[in-house]
Amino acid sequence: MYVFPAIDMLDGKAVRLFQGDYDQVTVYNDDIVAQAGMWVDQGAKWLHMVDLDGARSGRSVNLEHIAAVTRAFPDLLVQVGGGIRTLETAQRLVEAGVSRVILGTALITSCELVSQIAQEIGPDHLVAGIDARDGMVAIEGWCEGSEVNAAQLVGDLSDVGIKHLVYTDIRRDGAQSGIDAAAYRRIAEAAGFPVIVSGGVTGLDDIAAVRQLGETVAEGVIVGRALYEDNFSLSDAIGTLDGTRA
Repeated sequence: MYVFPAIDMLDGKAVRLFQGDYDQVTVYNDDIVAQAGMWVDQGAKWLHMVDLDGARSGRSVNLEHIAAVTRAFPDLLVQVGGGIRTLETAQRLVEAGVSRVILGTALITSCELVSQIAQEIGPDHLVAGIDARDGMVAIEGWCEGSEVNAAQLVGDLSDVGIKHLVYTDIRRDGAQSGIDAAAYRRIAEAAGFPVIVSGGVTGLDDIAAVRQLGETVAEGVIVGRALYEDNFSLSDAIGTLDGTRA
């Protein structure tokens, strides 16, 4: 299992939103590459990047910042979501050195596109990004709700060749309210493969709870605001997840 430190990009800066609200933004670093370097220095193997501008506009906006990170840290594995609504965008990200692209809105609006991207870039490079509020999927960068039940959508993922899933509880994201471990067990069971936990991590106890879920339920955990607010260090989170930190 891995800890995925998060860099959410808005207007070329590393930020965090509170519960997906673009009107509640905290800027943590004006230099995205420098922020990535901080996480690498603390032992990051993976980085989770979200193009918030892209998620809202429907097109990739921060490709130059993403490419700058992959050039600066060639050994770092990077997964990127936000604004990936075409095959060309997915291909450009892979060409820029991204290890995985995350599809969110497209899962709802175009199953054909999802299948096409899976065939072109390969399922190992594709992640489903399902963001849910009160059990229902949110799309368009969390700006809109849908009438799609999250658990039902998760159950359909294997049909289009997806083997990786980031599941975000929007109500908990950025709120540091703790994770809902039982929810991730249900989602992993519905998916048939491990899930990347996202939303609500506030302390090392939450990281330990992810470890207790086991590798059949959790592929890893994304951590954002708790790291930026110095609740704990990334190195301590990694040690807690792999069991080397008491």
